[in-house]
Amino acid sequence: MHKPTETTHNDLGTLTEDAHALLTATADVAGEKVGDARKRLSAALDNARQIAGRVRDQAVAGAKAADKTVRENPYQAIVIGVGVGALVGYLLGRRCSRD
Repeated sequence: MHKPTETTHNDLGTLTEDAHALLTATADVAGEKVGDARKRLSAALDNARQIAGRVRDQAVAGAKAADKTVRENPYQAIVIGVGVGALVGYLLGRRCSRD
């Protein structure tokens, strides 16, 4: 995994662990507000898991599609990459020459 992806994954894991610890710690606490808060937190965690799963699935599907396209059209991919690089270089060169 890339460093930002690892960091985000670790942060989400830590958040999930902390939320589960909070749910466990408040299991014996009575009260309507605490019960409602526990239900909302549990629902939010489930929702976050579903969203993370969908995002992961979409990212994997996009990466597979890009890989397939590049493998089927390697020369076009190289030309596009060089073209984008040249355009970015040109724009950065213009910006640096004005400063």
